[in-house]
Amino acid sequence: MTKDKSIFIKNIYYMLSYAFQVLKQSNYSDVAAEKFEHAQDLFAAILSRGVARQLKQGLYREYIIRNEKLSVMRGKIDISDTLRSRVRREQKLACEFDELSENNLFNQILKTTIQYLVRDRGVASERKTALKKILVFFDGIETLKPSKIRWSTLHYQRNNRSYELLMNICYFVLDGMLETTDKGNYRITGFSDEHMSRLYEKFILEYYRCHHTYLTEAKAAQVKWNLDGENTESMIRFLPVMQTDIFLRLNEKILIIDAKYYGRTMQKQFDKYSLHSGNIYQIFTYVKNQDRDNTGNVAGVLLYAKTDEAVTPDCMFRMGGNLIGAKTLDLNVDFKVIASQLDKLASDFFGMKAT
Repeated sequence: MTKDKSIFIKNIYYMLSYAFQVLKQSNYSDVAAEKFEHAQDLFAAILSRGVARQLKQGLYREYIIRNEKLSVMRGKIDISDTLRSRVRREQKLACEFDELSENNLFNQILKTTIQYLVRDRGVASERKTALKKILVFFDGIETLKPSKIRWSTLHYQRNNRSYELLMNICYFVLDGMLETTDKGNYRITGFSDEHMSRLYEKFILEYYRCHHTYLTEAKAAQVKWNLDGENTESMIRFLPVMQTDIFLRLNEKILIIDAKYYGRTMQKQFDKYSLHSGNIYQIFTYVKNQDRDNTGNVAGVLLYAKTDEAVTPDCMFRMGGNLIGAKTLDLNVDFKVIASQLDKLASDFFGMKAT
């Protein structure tokens, strides 16, 4: 589904803006006014501004372990290596010490991503020029093989919090958009569905947090299993975790939204279109376990990103006293229309308007 023309590129920017609120800062504001033909061009624009801003503050530095042979002791001595040096008549001490350096994983990822974007034909020349100017400041920083990057080791704290958006943009490019050619080289393609799905979920949740402030809760919450009988605590470990994408509450009323970003939203058998059974079972399970007292105050919606299929979901049912159904969100329209679709979904259930 995620080819460049499947979704307005500008809407990717808006989705990122909600997912990562830092994009709403003034230094990114002019990005929304620009036109982009390819997602990588948008990412190049965001990175050029974000990294330039980071350079003014100073690149993040952290302590790394260095091993060098020195004339004077620094840190601690590597005894075995020092003895080998003495055998070779080298009057040096093999030392191991910590050094505050810009050559760390965060900056290595930035440099690697910028180099790929500079070489990509989908990035406009003015963006390439801006990125090349930035690369001058990364002269002493190493590059990485994208497949070897351990994204799970990135941790944020006060000194590097400004890198969070930048690292996520790099992640979209290096992990979600790079593919290997027959010659073993890399090229940048459209978003993978997996990465776009994560952005889709986060965008919807953050949109409701931002514009539906009347809600008592807006989060990605877990639903507890409604078990009867004794020893339920010991038995629940055998059951899967019910993790919702979007959990909206207004006092006693709860709307659970499961965001679905697929290449195909409907299944077809004998010329009959139907919703994917697994998705319906999933949202039904969430709703019925959340509504323990059968009040009917809990509803569930499968919210599919619209595809080019002739038939797309738009249905709501009353199942066992609860409202459950499926809707389609069209991402290939002006963002104001997208916003109105999300507003209507919430207002139809809660009876409240966006703020």
